[in-house]
Amino acid sequence: MAVRLNEDKEVVRQIKEGLKAKGGYCPCRLSKAEEFKCICKEFREQIADPEFEGYCHCMLYYKSKD
Repeated sequence: MAVRLNEDKEVVRQIKEGLKAKGGYCPCRLSKAEEFKCICKEFREQIADPEFEGYCHCMLYYKSKD
């Protein structure tokens, strides 16, 4: 298993700007709930699933199975 940043540097730049503006909370979510603090609860749960492969909600991180 490997988790990496999105290879699209522009996506990474935009999401990082959004995270900074929202104090570390996912810029793709409306509320600033603890579950949306990056790395969000949803993606942490997806990372824990050995069968999951894909991007987090905001497309900042990608988890591969290898």
